[in-house]
Amino acid sequence: MRETDRFWAARDALLRDATPPDAAAREFAWPRLDHFNWAVDYFDALAQRTDRAALRVVDDHGGDLSLGYRELAERSARVANHLSSLGVGRGDRLLVMLGNVVPLWETMLAAIKLGAVIIPATTLLRPEELADRVERAGIKAIVADGTLADRFAAIPGAPIRIAVGAAAPGWRDYADADRASPVLAQPAATRTDELLLLYFTSGTTAKPKLVAHTHGSYPIGHLSTMFWIGLRPGDVHLNLSSPGWAKHAWSCVFAPWNAAATVLAYHYDRFDPVKLLDQLVRCRVTTFCAPPTVWRMLIQHDIGRWPVALREVVSAGEPLNPEVIEQVRHAWGLMVRDGYGQTETTAMVGNPPGRRLKPGAMGLPLPGYRIALLDPLGEPADEGEICVDLGDRPIGVTPGYFDDPERTAATMHAGYYHTGDVAARDADGYLTFVGRTDDVFKSSDYRISPFELESVLIEHEAVAEAAVVPSPDPLRLAVPKAYVVLAAGRAADPETARSIFAYVEGRVASYKRIRRLEFAPLPKTISGKIRRVELRDAEHRRGTPPARNPAEYWEEDFRDPQANPRA
Repeated sequence: MRETDRFWAARDALLRDATPPDAAAREFAWPRLDHFNWAVDYFDALAQRTDRAALRVVDDHGGDLSLGYRELAERSARVANHLSSLGVGRGDRLLVMLGNVVPLWETMLAAIKLGAVIIPATTLLRPEELADRVERAGIKAIVADGTLADRFAAIPGAPIRIAVGAAAPGWRDYADADRASPVLAQPAATRTDELLLLYFTSGTTAKPKLVAHTHGSYPIGHLSTMFWIGLRPGDVHLNLSSPGWAKHAWSCVFAPWNAAATVLAYHYDRFDPVKLLDQLVRCRVTTFCAPPTVWRMLIQHDIGRWPVALREVVSAGEPLNPEVIEQVRHAWGLMVRDGYGQTETTAMVGNPPGRRLKPGAMGLPLPGYRIALLDPLGEPADEGEICVDLGDRPIGVTPGYFDDPERTAATMHAGYYHTGDVAARDADGYLTFVGRTDDVFKSSDYRISPFELESVLIEHEAVAEAAVVPSPDPLRLAVPKAYVVLAAGRAADPETARSIFAYVEGRVASYKRIRRLEFAPLPKTISGKIRRVELRDAEHRRGTPPARNPAEYWEEDFRDPQANPRA
Protein backbone atom coordinates (compact mmCIF):
# COMPACT_ATOMS: atom_id res chain seq x y z
CA MET A 1 0.00 0.00 0.00
CA ARG A 2 1.31 3.45 -0.93
CA GLU A 3 1.68 5.99 1.84
CA THR A 4 -1.14 8.15 0.52
CA ASP A 5 -3.42 5.11 0.33
CA ARG A 6 -3.30 4.94 4.13
CA PHE A 7 -4.72 8.45 4.30
CA TRP A 8 -7.52 7.58 1.88
CA ALA A 9 -8.34 4.44 3.87
CA ALA A 10 -8.54 6.36 7.15
CA ARG A 11 -10.70 9.02 5.51
CA ASP A 12 -13.06 6.44 4.02
CA ALA A 13 -13.41 4.67 7.37
CA LEU A 14 -14.73 7.85 8.99
CA LEU A 15 -17.01 8.68 6.06
CA ARG A 16 -18.98 5.45 6.28
CA ASP A 17 -22.49 6.23 7.45
CA ALA A 18 -22.91 2.69 8.71
CA THR A 19 -20.09 3.01 11.25
CA PRO A 20 -21.58 3.78 14.69
CA PRO A 21 -19.75 6.67 16.36
CA ASP A 22 -18.66 4.61 19.34
CA ALA A 23 -17.21 1.92 17.08
CA ALA A 24 -15.40 4.52 14.99
CA ALA A 25 -13.88 6.07 18.10
CA ARG A 26 -12.80 2.65 19.30
CA GLU A 27 -11.43 1.27 16.03
CA PHE A 28 -9.94 4.30 14.30
CA ALA A 29 -6.16 4.53 13.96
CA TRP A 30 -4.32 7.55 12.60
CA PRO A 31 -2.55 6.89 9.30
CA ARG A 32 1.17 7.17 9.98
CA LEU A 33 2.93 8.62 6.92
CA ASP A 34 6.53 9.75 6.46
CA HIS A 35 5.78 12.04 3.51
CA PHE A 36 2.52 13.74 2.61
CA ASN A 37 1.61 16.84 0.66
CA TRP A 38 -2.13 17.20 1.09
CA ALA A 39 -2.61 19.63 -1.82
CA VAL A 40 -0.73 17.42 -4.30
CA ASP A 41 -1.25 13.89 -2.98
CA TYR A 42 -4.87 14.31 -1.93
CA PHE A 43 -6.56 17.44 -3.33
CA ASP A 44 -5.17 17.15 -6.86
CA ALA A 45 -5.88 13.40 -6.84
CA LEU A 46 -9.44 14.07 -5.69
CA ALA A 47 -9.80 16.60 -8.52
CA GLN A 48 -9.16 13.78 -10.99
CA ARG A 49 -12.04 11.80 -9.47
CA THR A 50 -14.70 14.49 -9.29
CA ASP A 51 -15.47 17.89 -10.72
CA ARG A 52 -18.21 18.86 -8.32
CA ALA A 53 -17.90 22.34 -6.86
CA ALA A 54 -15.03 22.66 -4.42
CA LEU A 55 -15.63 26.30 -3.54
CA ARG A 56 -18.56 28.69 -3.87
CA VAL A 57 -18.20 32.31 -2.77
CA VAL A 58 -21.36 34.41 -2.30
CA ASP A 59 -22.03 37.87 -0.92
CA ASP A 60 -24.91 40.21 -0.13
CA HIS A 61 -24.47 42.17 -3.37
CA GLY A 62 -25.41 39.32 -5.70
CA GLY A 63 -21.91 37.92 -6.13
CA ASP A 64 -21.89 34.15 -6.67
CA LEU A 65 -18.84 32.32 -8.01
CA SER A 66 -18.23 28.56 -8.04
CA LEU A 67 -15.05 26.63 -8.86
CA GLY A 68 -14.86 22.89 -9.39
CA TYR A 69 -12.15 20.75 -7.84
CA ARG A 70 -10.31 20.48 -11.16
CA GLU A 71 -10.41 24.21 -11.84
CA LEU A 72 -9.19 25.02 -8.34
CA ALA A 73 -6.39 22.44 -8.64
CA GLU A 74 -5.27 24.13 -11.86
CA ARG A 75 -5.58 27.68 -10.57
CA SER A 76 -3.61 26.87 -7.42
CA ALA A 77 -0.87 25.35 -9.60
CA ARG A 78 -0.64 28.63 -11.51
CA VAL A 79 -0.32 30.56 -8.25
CA ALA A 80 2.32 28.10 -6.98
CA ASN A 81 4.38 28.49 -10.15
CA HIS A 82 4.08 32.27 -9.95
CA LEU A 83 5.13 32.36 -6.29
CA SER A 84 8.07 30.10 -7.13
CA SER A 85 9.17 32.46 -9.92
CA LEU A 86 9.23 35.29 -7.37
CA GLY A 87 11.47 33.32 -5.04
CA VAL A 88 9.01 31.69 -2.64
CA GLY A 89 10.02 28.12 -1.91
CA ARG A 90 10.01 25.32 0.56
CA GLY A 91 10.17 26.52 4.15
CA ASP A 92 9.66 30.21 3.30
CA ARG A 93 7.14 32.09 5.46
CA LEU A 94 4.11 33.48 3.64
CA LEU A 95 1.69 35.82 5.45
CA VAL A 96 -1.81 35.65 3.93
CA MET A 97 -4.18 38.49 4.80
CA LEU A 98 -7.35 38.11 2.74
CA GLY A 99 -11.07 37.97 3.28
CA ASN A 100 -13.35 35.23 1.95
CA VAL A 101 -12.23 35.62 -1.66
CA VAL A 102 -11.13 32.95 -4.14
CA PRO A 103 -7.40 33.93 -4.00
CA LEU A 104 -7.37 32.93 -0.32
CA TRP A 105 -8.00 29.27 -1.13
CA GLU A 106 -5.81 29.37 -4.25
CA THR A 107 -2.91 30.76 -2.22
CA MET A 108 -3.27 28.25 0.60
CA LEU A 109 -3.27 25.32 -1.82
CA ALA A 110 -0.36 26.84 -3.74
CA ALA A 111 1.71 27.32 -0.59
CA ILE A 112 1.12 23.73 0.48
CA LYS A 113 2.19 22.51 -2.97
CA LEU A 114 5.43 24.49 -2.68
CA GLY A 115 6.12 23.48 0.92
CA ALA A 116 5.95 27.13 2.01
CA VAL A 117 4.82 27.94 5.56
CA ILE A 118 1.48 29.77 5.79
CA ILE A 119 0.84 32.44 8.42
CA PRO A 120 -2.89 33.29 8.20
CA ALA A 121 -3.81 36.80 9.34
CA THR A 122 -7.20 38.40 9.87
CA THR A 123 -7.94 41.57 7.92
CA LEU A 124 -8.73 43.28 11.24
CA LEU A 125 -5.09 43.42 12.37
CA ARG A 126 -3.56 46.82 13.07
CA PRO A 127 -0.08 47.87 11.83
CA GLU A 128 1.58 47.20 15.20
CA GLU A 129 0.12 43.68 15.30
CA LEU A 130 1.28 43.03 11.75
CA ALA A 131 4.76 44.27 12.63
CA ASP A 132 4.89 41.75 15.46
CA ARG A 133 3.88 38.93 13.10
CA VAL A 134 6.33 39.91 10.39
CA GLU A 135 9.18 40.05 12.89
CA ARG A 136 8.37 36.99 15.00
CA ALA A 137 7.52 34.69 12.10
CA GLY A 138 10.33 35.81 9.79
CA ILE A 139 8.01 36.62 6.90
CA LYS A 140 9.50 36.42 3.39
CA ALA A 141 6.36 37.19 1.38
CA ILE A 142 2.95 38.76 1.90
CA VAL A 143 -0.26 38.16 -0.04
CA ALA A 144 -2.82 40.74 1.08
CA ASP A 145 -5.86 42.64 -0.08
CA GLY A 146 -4.57 45.67 -1.95
CA THR A 147 -6.75 48.02 0.10
CA LEU A 148 -4.82 46.95 3.22
CA ALA A 149 -1.34 47.62 1.83
CA ASP A 150 -0.98 50.88 3.78
CA ARG A 151 -0.93 48.93 7.04
CA PHE A 152 2.42 47.44 6.00
CA ALA A 153 3.94 50.75 4.85
CA ALA A 154 6.14 51.28 7.92
CA ILE A 155 6.96 47.60 8.46
CA PRO A 156 10.41 46.45 7.33
CA GLY A 157 11.04 43.00 5.94
CA ALA A 158 9.00 40.75 3.62
CA PRO A 159 10.59 41.88 0.32
CA ILE A 160 7.94 40.07 -1.73
CA ARG A 161 4.57 41.80 -1.45
CA ILE A 162 1.60 40.77 -3.59
CA ALA A 163 -1.66 42.71 -3.73
CA VAL A 164 -5.00 41.06 -4.46
CA GLY A 165 -7.66 43.23 -6.11
CA ALA A 166 -6.79 46.91 -5.75
CA ALA A 167 -3.36 47.96 -7.02
CA ALA A 168 -0.84 49.11 -4.40
CA PRO A 169 2.35 51.11 -5.09
CA GLY A 170 5.40 48.90 -4.75
CA TRP A 171 3.34 45.72 -4.62
CA ARG A 172 3.10 43.05 -7.30
CA ASP A 173 -0.25 42.20 -8.85
CA TYR A 174 -1.72 38.85 -7.81
CA ALA A 175 -3.41 38.63 -11.24
CA ASP A 176 0.02 38.07 -12.82
CA ALA A 177 -0.38 34.44 -11.72
CA ASP A 178 -2.98 33.99 -14.46
CA ARG A 179 -0.12 33.89 -16.99
CA ALA A 180 1.73 31.08 -15.21
CA SER A 181 1.59 27.45 -16.30
CA PRO A 182 -1.34 25.34 -15.01
CA VAL A 183 1.05 22.39 -14.60
CA LEU A 184 2.85 22.41 -11.26
CA ALA A 185 6.57 22.65 -11.96
CA GLN A 186 8.12 21.58 -8.66
CA PRO A 187 5.77 19.93 -6.15
CA ALA A 188 7.39 19.60 -2.75
CA ALA A 189 7.67 16.08 -1.34
CA THR A 190 7.02 17.37 2.16
CA ARG A 191 7.49 15.28 5.29
CA THR A 192 4.48 14.97 7.60
CA ASP A 193 6.51 16.53 10.42
CA GLU A 194 7.51 19.51 8.27
CA LEU A 195 6.19 22.93 9.26
CA LEU A 196 3.06 24.02 7.34
CA LEU A 197 1.15 26.59 9.41
CA LEU A 198 1.95 29.15 12.08
CA TYR A 199 -1.07 30.54 13.95
CA PHE A 200 -1.05 33.50 16.27
CA THR A 201 -3.68 32.68 18.88
CA SER A 202 -6.36 35.22 19.69
CA GLY A 203 -4.81 36.16 23.02
CA THR A 204 -7.66 35.95 25.56
CA THR A 205 -5.21 35.99 28.46
CA ALA A 206 -1.79 37.10 27.18
CA LYS A 207 0.27 38.09 24.16
CA PRO A 208 -0.59 35.75 21.25
CA LYS A 209 1.30 32.50 21.13
CA LEU A 210 2.71 31.25 17.85
CA VAL A 211 1.22 27.78 17.36
CA ALA A 212 2.93 25.46 14.89
CA HIS A 213 1.24 22.86 12.70
CA THR A 214 2.71 20.44 10.21
CA HIS A 215 1.81 18.74 6.94
CA GLY A 216 0.39 16.00 9.14
CA SER A 217 -1.22 17.70 12.12
CA TYR A 218 -3.86 19.78 10.30
CA PRO A 219 -4.38 18.07 6.91
CA ILE A 220 -4.57 14.58 8.42
CA GLY A 221 -5.60 15.61 11.91
CA HIS A 222 -8.82 17.20 10.68
CA LEU A 223 -10.23 13.80 9.86
CA SER A 224 -11.54 13.99 13.42
CA THR A 225 -13.19 17.33 12.62
CA MET A 226 -14.76 15.91 9.47
CA PHE A 227 -16.18 13.06 11.53
CA TRP A 228 -17.55 15.35 14.25
CA ILE A 229 -19.33 17.64 11.78
CA GLY A 230 -20.75 14.63 9.94
CA LEU A 231 -19.61 15.75 6.49
CA ARG A 232 -20.37 13.65 3.42
CA PRO A 233 -19.25 13.88 -0.23
CA GLY A 234 -21.38 16.44 -2.03
CA ASP A 235 -22.39 18.38 1.08
CA VAL A 236 -22.59 22.17 0.92
CA HIS A 237 -20.81 23.27 4.06
CA LEU A 238 -20.94 26.77 5.51
CA ASN A 239 -18.69 27.67 8.39
CA LEU A 240 -18.93 31.17 9.84
CA SER A 241 -15.36 31.92 10.77
CA SER A 242 -13.18 34.74 9.58
CA PRO A 243 -10.00 34.00 7.62
CA GLY A 244 -6.92 34.23 9.76
CA TRP A 245 -8.22 32.02 12.54
CA ALA A 246 -7.61 28.32 13.00
CA LYS A 247 -11.35 27.54 12.82
CA HIS A 248 -11.35 28.81 9.24
CA ALA A 249 -8.77 26.18 8.31
CA TRP A 250 -10.71 23.61 10.35
CA SER A 251 -14.02 23.98 8.56
CA CYS A 252 -13.39 26.05 5.44
CA VAL A 253 -10.43 24.05 4.14
CA PHE A 254 -9.36 20.71 5.58
CA ALA A 255 -12.48 19.08 7.06
CA PRO A 256 -14.91 19.76 4.17
CA TRP A 257 -12.39 19.01 1.44
CA ASN A 258 -11.33 15.83 3.22
CA ALA A 259 -14.97 14.80 2.73
CA ALA A 260 -15.11 15.97 -0.94
CA ALA A 261 -17.74 18.53 0.05
CA THR A 262 -18.32 22.04 -1.28
CA VAL A 263 -17.01 24.91 0.84
CA LEU A 264 -19.53 27.76 0.83
CA ALA A 265 -17.83 31.04 1.71
CA TYR A 266 -20.13 33.87 2.69
CA HIS A 267 -18.52 37.28 2.29
CA TYR A 268 -20.33 40.15 3.98
CA ASP A 269 -19.51 43.73 4.90
CA ARG A 270 -21.58 43.69 8.07
CA PHE A 271 -23.08 40.60 9.66
CA ASP A 272 -26.87 40.41 9.45
CA PRO A 273 -28.63 37.32 10.89
CA VAL A 274 -31.55 37.66 8.49
CA LYS A 275 -29.29 37.81 5.44
CA LEU A 276 -27.42 34.76 6.73
CA LEU A 277 -30.68 32.83 7.07
CA ASP A 278 -31.59 33.83 3.53
CA GLN A 279 -28.25 32.48 2.24
CA LEU A 280 -28.72 29.20 4.11
CA VAL A 281 -31.96 28.69 2.18
CA ARG A 282 -30.82 30.05 -1.20
CA CYS A 283 -27.59 28.03 -1.31
CA ARG A 284 -29.24 24.90 0.10
CA VAL A 285 -26.60 24.50 2.81
CA THR A 286 -26.60 20.98 4.27
CA THR A 287 -24.01 21.33 7.05
CA PHE A 288 -23.52 24.50 9.07
CA CYS A 289 -21.06 25.51 11.78
CA ALA A 290 -21.24 28.78 13.69
CA PRO A 291 -19.85 30.11 16.98
CA PRO A 292 -22.17 30.59 19.97
CA THR A 293 -22.37 34.35 19.39
CA VAL A 294 -23.96 33.76 15.97
CA TRP A 295 -26.36 31.11 17.27
CA ARG A 296 -27.49 33.52 20.00
CA MET A 297 -28.12 36.19 17.38
CA LEU A 298 -30.03 33.80 15.12
CA ILE A 299 -32.52 32.75 17.79
CA GLN A 300 -33.49 36.39 18.30
CA HIS A 301 -35.48 35.80 15.09
CA ASP A 302 -38.23 33.32 14.28
CA ILE A 303 -35.82 30.98 12.49
CA GLY A 304 -38.56 28.41 11.89
CA ARG A 305 -39.83 30.68 9.08
CA TRP A 306 -36.78 29.83 6.96
CA PRO A 307 -37.16 26.45 5.10
CA VAL A 308 -33.55 25.34 5.43
CA ALA A 309 -32.13 22.17 3.85
CA LEU A 310 -29.79 21.57 6.79
CA ARG A 311 -28.93 18.06 7.92
CA GLU A 312 -26.16 18.79 10.47
CA VAL A 313 -25.63 21.88 12.64
CA VAL A 314 -22.67 22.32 14.97
CA SER A 315 -21.05 24.92 17.18
CA ALA A 316 -17.47 25.48 18.28
CA GLY A 317 -15.19 28.17 19.65
CA GLU A 318 -16.84 28.40 23.07
CA PRO A 319 -19.43 26.12 24.67
CA LEU A 320 -23.01 26.60 23.51
CA ASN A 321 -25.63 27.14 26.17
CA PRO A 322 -28.43 24.53 26.45
CA GLU A 323 -31.18 27.13 26.04
CA VAL A 324 -29.91 28.01 22.56
CA ILE A 325 -29.73 24.35 21.57
CA GLU A 326 -33.34 23.82 22.63
CA GLN A 327 -34.62 26.82 20.66
CA VAL A 328 -32.94 25.59 17.46
CA ARG A 329 -34.33 22.10 18.01
CA HIS A 330 -37.83 23.51 18.45
CA ALA A 331 -37.57 25.60 15.25
CA TRP A 332 -35.75 23.23 12.88
CA GLY A 333 -35.94 19.81 14.50
CA LEU A 334 -32.14 19.72 14.58
CA MET A 335 -29.82 19.46 17.55
CA VAL A 336 -26.87 21.83 17.52
CA ARG A 337 -24.00 19.50 18.35
CA ASP A 338 -21.15 20.91 20.36
CA GLY A 339 -17.49 20.18 19.69
CA TYR A 340 -14.27 21.04 21.42
CA GLY A 341 -10.77 21.70 20.19
CA GLN A 342 -8.15 24.43 20.18
CA THR A 343 -5.85 26.21 17.76
CA GLU A 344 -3.27 23.73 19.05
CA THR A 345 -5.37 20.73 18.02
CA THR A 346 -8.08 19.47 15.74
CA ALA A 347 -11.52 18.49 17.11
CA MET A 348 -10.82 16.40 20.24
CA VAL A 349 -14.20 16.00 21.92
CA GLY A 350 -17.62 16.23 20.37
CA ASN A 351 -21.07 14.92 19.62
CA PRO A 352 -20.92 13.31 16.16
CA PRO A 353 -24.09 12.33 14.29
CA GLY A 354 -25.75 9.22 15.67
CA ARG A 355 -24.56 9.62 19.23
CA ARG A 356 -26.98 10.24 22.08
CA LEU A 357 -26.83 13.87 23.13
CA LYS A 358 -26.89 15.22 26.65
CA PRO A 359 -27.96 18.84 27.05
CA GLY A 360 -24.97 21.00 27.93
CA ALA A 361 -22.38 18.27 27.42
CA MET A 362 -19.72 18.74 24.76
CA GLY A 363 -19.59 14.99 24.18
CA LEU A 364 -17.08 12.17 24.23
CA PRO A 365 -13.52 11.91 22.89
CA LEU A 366 -13.43 11.78 19.08
CA PRO A 367 -11.63 9.13 17.02
CA GLY A 368 -7.89 9.22 17.55
CA TYR A 369 -7.97 11.08 20.87
CA ARG A 370 -7.63 9.75 24.41
CA ILE A 371 -8.66 12.36 26.96
CA ALA A 372 -7.90 12.47 30.69
CA LEU A 373 -9.15 14.89 33.34
CA LEU A 374 -6.36 15.67 35.79
CA ASP A 375 -6.53 17.47 39.13
CA PRO A 376 -3.89 20.07 40.16
CA LEU A 377 -1.63 17.24 41.37
CA GLY A 378 -1.80 15.50 38.01
CA GLU A 379 -4.07 12.72 39.23
CA PRO A 380 -7.15 11.46 37.34
CA ALA A 381 -10.37 13.11 38.51
CA ASP A 382 -14.03 13.44 37.57
CA GLU A 383 -13.47 17.18 37.26
CA GLY A 384 -10.15 18.54 36.16
CA GLU A 385 -8.02 19.94 33.39
CA ILE A 386 -8.67 18.47 29.94
CA CYS A 387 -5.47 16.70 28.92
CA VAL A 388 -4.60 14.71 25.81
CA ASP A 389 -2.77 11.43 26.30
CA LEU A 390 0.40 11.61 24.20
CA GLY A 391 1.29 7.94 24.63
CA ASP A 392 0.21 7.16 21.07
CA ARG A 393 0.45 10.75 19.98
CA PRO A 394 -2.63 11.98 18.13
CA ILE A 395 -1.62 13.45 14.78
CA GLY A 396 -3.84 16.49 15.32
CA VAL A 397 -1.87 17.88 18.28
CA THR A 398 0.59 20.70 17.63
CA PRO A 399 4.28 19.79 17.85
CA GLY A 400 4.65 22.90 20.02
CA TYR A 401 4.99 26.67 20.08
CA PHE A 402 7.30 28.15 17.51
CA ASP A 403 10.72 29.11 18.93
CA ASP A 404 9.34 28.80 22.47
CA PRO A 405 10.58 25.57 24.08
CA GLU A 406 9.69 26.77 27.58
CA ARG A 407 6.04 27.34 26.71
CA THR A 408 5.95 24.02 24.85
CA ALA A 409 7.37 22.23 27.89
CA ALA A 410 4.82 23.93 30.15
CA THR A 411 1.91 22.50 28.18
CA MET A 412 3.40 19.13 27.24
CA HIS A 413 4.73 17.21 30.18
CA ALA A 414 4.23 13.99 32.10
CA GLY A 415 2.89 12.33 28.94
CA TYR A 416 0.04 14.80 28.33
CA TYR A 417 -0.81 17.92 26.38
CA HIS A 418 -2.44 20.26 28.91
CA THR A 419 -5.20 22.38 27.39
CA GLY A 420 -5.74 24.83 30.25
CA ASP A 421 -9.48 24.07 30.14
CA VAL A 422 -11.51 22.36 32.86
CA ALA A 423 -14.30 19.83 32.32
CA ALA A 424 -16.41 17.46 34.37
CA ARG A 425 -17.10 13.83 33.42
CA ASP A 426 -20.39 12.08 34.22
CA ALA A 427 -21.02 8.38 34.81
CA ASP A 428 -21.37 7.74 31.05
CA GLY A 429 -18.08 9.43 30.22
CA TYR A 430 -19.62 12.59 28.73
CA LEU A 431 -17.59 15.74 29.26
CA THR A 432 -19.11 19.09 30.20
CA PHE A 433 -17.08 22.27 29.93
CA VAL A 434 -16.51 24.10 33.22
CA GLY A 435 -14.17 26.91 32.20
CA ARG A 436 -10.59 27.95 31.71
CA THR A 437 -8.34 27.03 34.61
CA ASP A 438 -7.97 30.76 35.27
CA ASP A 439 -11.73 31.45 34.90
CA VAL A 440 -12.94 29.09 37.65
CA PHE A 441 -12.84 30.79 41.06
CA LYS A 442 -13.80 30.27 44.68
CA SER A 443 -16.44 32.10 46.71
CA SER A 444 -16.76 31.23 50.41
CA ASP A 445 -14.59 28.19 49.55
CA TYR A 446 -17.08 26.98 46.92
CA ARG A 447 -15.84 26.46 43.36
CA ILE A 448 -17.77 28.59 40.88
CA SER A 449 -17.96 27.80 37.15
CA PRO A 450 -18.63 31.01 35.17
CA PHE A 451 -19.95 29.03 32.21
CA GLU A 452 -22.59 27.30 34.33
CA LEU A 453 -23.95 30.63 35.55
CA GLU A 454 -23.71 32.21 32.10
CA SER A 455 -25.81 29.37 30.72
CA VAL A 456 -28.55 30.18 33.21
CA LEU A 457 -28.31 33.92 32.60
CA ILE A 458 -28.90 33.76 28.87
CA GLU A 459 -32.05 31.72 29.43
CA HIS A 460 -33.58 34.93 30.74
CA GLU A 461 -35.51 36.65 27.97
CA ALA A 462 -33.84 40.00 28.58
CA VAL A 463 -30.26 38.69 28.33
CA ALA A 464 -28.45 38.46 24.99
CA GLU A 465 -24.95 37.71 26.33
CA ALA A 466 -23.30 37.43 29.72
CA ALA A 467 -19.93 36.92 31.35
CA VAL A 468 -19.36 35.99 35.00
CA VAL A 469 -16.22 36.88 36.95
CA PRO A 470 -15.23 37.15 40.62
CA SER A 471 -15.82 40.50 42.30
CA PRO A 472 -13.92 41.33 45.54
CA ASP A 473 -15.90 40.87 48.74
CA PRO A 474 -14.65 41.44 52.34
CA LEU A 475 -16.58 38.45 53.72
CA ARG A 476 -16.50 35.82 50.99
CA LEU A 477 -13.18 36.88 49.33
CA ALA A 478 -15.05 37.02 46.01
CA VAL A 479 -18.63 36.78 44.80
CA PRO A 480 -20.03 36.00 41.33
CA LYS A 481 -20.67 39.11 39.28
CA ALA A 482 -22.43 39.09 35.91
CA TYR A 483 -21.69 41.52 33.11
CA VAL A 484 -24.81 41.53 30.95
CA VAL A 485 -25.59 42.62 27.40
CA LEU A 486 -29.34 43.07 27.04
CA ALA A 487 -31.53 41.86 24.21
CA ALA A 488 -32.92 44.50 21.86
CA GLY A 489 -35.61 46.67 23.41
CA ARG A 490 -34.73 45.83 27.01
CA ALA A 491 -34.01 48.59 29.52
CA ALA A 492 -30.97 48.61 31.79
CA ASP A 493 -33.03 49.55 34.82
CA PRO A 494 -33.65 48.28 38.37
CA GLU A 495 -36.65 46.18 37.35
CA THR A 496 -34.65 44.28 34.74
CA ALA A 497 -31.85 43.74 37.25
CA ARG A 498 -34.33 42.52 39.88
CA SER A 499 -35.84 40.08 37.38
CA ILE A 500 -32.45 38.64 36.42
CA PHE A 501 -31.34 38.21 40.04
CA ALA A 502 -34.58 36.40 40.87
CA TYR A 503 -34.38 34.22 37.78
CA VAL A 504 -30.86 32.95 38.55
CA GLU A 505 -31.57 32.51 42.27
CA GLY A 506 -34.48 30.23 41.44
CA ARG A 507 -32.33 27.96 39.27
CA VAL A 508 -28.99 27.44 41.03
CA ALA A 509 -27.79 26.42 44.45
CA SER A 510 -27.74 29.36 46.85
CA TYR A 511 -23.94 29.52 47.06
CA LYS A 512 -23.70 29.94 43.27
CA ARG A 513 -26.18 32.74 42.79
CA ILE A 514 -25.22 36.01 41.15
CA ARG A 515 -24.51 38.65 43.82
CA ARG A 516 -23.71 41.60 41.56
CA LEU A 517 -24.76 42.58 38.07
CA GLU A 518 -23.65 45.28 35.66
CA PHE A 519 -25.15 46.19 32.31
CA ALA A 520 -22.14 46.75 30.06
CA PRO A 521 -20.63 45.68 26.73
CA LEU A 522 -18.34 42.64 26.83
CA PRO A 523 -14.70 43.01 25.77
CA LYS A 524 -13.84 40.49 23.07
CA THR A 525 -10.91 39.36 21.01
CA ILE A 526 -11.11 40.09 17.29
CA SER A 527 -12.15 36.46 16.82
CA GLY A 528 -15.21 37.09 19.02
CA LYS A 529 -14.18 35.33 22.23
CA ILE A 530 -15.05 37.09 25.49
CA ARG A 531 -11.99 38.47 27.27
CA ARG A 532 -12.96 37.61 30.84
CA VAL A 533 -9.41 38.46 31.88
CA GLU A 534 -10.19 42.16 31.25
CA LEU A 535 -13.32 41.95 33.38
CA ARG A 536 -11.47 40.11 36.16
CA ASP A 537 -8.70 42.70 36.13
CA ALA A 538 -11.23 45.54 36.24
CA GLU A 539 -12.90 43.98 39.29
CA HIS A 540 -9.58 43.38 41.01
CA ARG A 541 -8.57 47.03 40.58
CA ARG A 542 -11.74 48.23 42.31
CA GLY A 543 -10.56 47.10 45.73
CA THR A 544 -12.56 45.71 48.67
CA PRO A 545 -15.35 46.59 49.03
CA PRO A 546 -15.65 48.02 45.52
CA ALA A 547 -17.37 51.29 44.72
CA ARG A 548 -20.45 51.03 42.53
CA ASN A 549 -20.23 51.50 38.79
CA PRO A 550 -23.03 53.57 37.19
CA ALA A 551 -25.01 50.63 35.73
CA GLU A 552 -24.26 48.16 38.54
CA TYR A 553 -26.74 46.50 40.91
CA TRP A 554 -26.16 44.30 43.94
CA GLU A 555 -28.56 41.64 45.17
CA GLU A 556 -28.95 43.41 48.52
CA ASP A 557 -30.50 46.33 46.64
CA PHE A 558 -33.61 44.19 46.31
CA ARG A 559 -33.71 42.40 49.67
CA ASP A 560 -35.39 45.26 51.54
CA PRO A 561 -38.58 46.40 49.76
CA GLN A 562 -37.99 49.90 51.12
CA ALA A 563 -34.43 50.08 49.85
CA ASN A 564 -33.44 52.47 47.09
CA PRO A 565 -31.62 50.28 44.53
CA ARG A 566 -29.42 53.18 43.45
CA ALA A 567 -28.67 54.50 46.95
